[in-house]
Amino acid sequence: MVRFKNRYVLCEVISEDPRCRQCIEDRAVGLAIREAIGRVHGDYGLACCSISFTVKYLNAYTGTVLLRCRKDSHRLLCSALPFVRQLESRNQRYPCALNTLHVGGTIRTCQKFLIQYNRRQLLTLLQNCTNEEERRCIQKSLLSCSLKEEQSQSGDEEDDGTE
Repeated sequence: MVRFKNRYVLCEVISEDPRCRQCIEDRAVGLAIREAIGRVHGDYGLACCSISFTVKYLNAYTGTVLLRCRKDSHRLLCSALPFVRQLESRNQRYPCALNTLHVGGTIRTCQKFLIQYNRRQLLTLLQNCTNEEERRCIQKSLLSCSLKEEQSQSGDEEDDGTE
């Protein structure tokens, strides 16, 4: 049996409209990315990326998106992400952009990167605090940044990130 290697792309939805993040759905993100791949790379790129492309995780509150694709086509996917300019949800279009944060071989490496990224963002916020109450809340959030072990993990999470 042949094992297919995947790549996981961690992205951030950047939007000026605060309603955009609360209204996004994984289906809308997937369709917008597929349309961008079709525009940039044509039918060939769309076929290559569509084989195992899925939106594995979407956090609407933070705007974090985790995408999975085959290892062979992850460069096509990453090159098309800057061309996503809007997300359509519930018959409304929200202008936005996708910022690629990390490309990893496993979901776990992406989780570790996201924890470190969030920690750096919180430290930046801590430096810009105006009062002591904000400072305490951010310090509490910083102390709670950790990755907890789970007993049951699916096979997707255990894939080896090496080539």
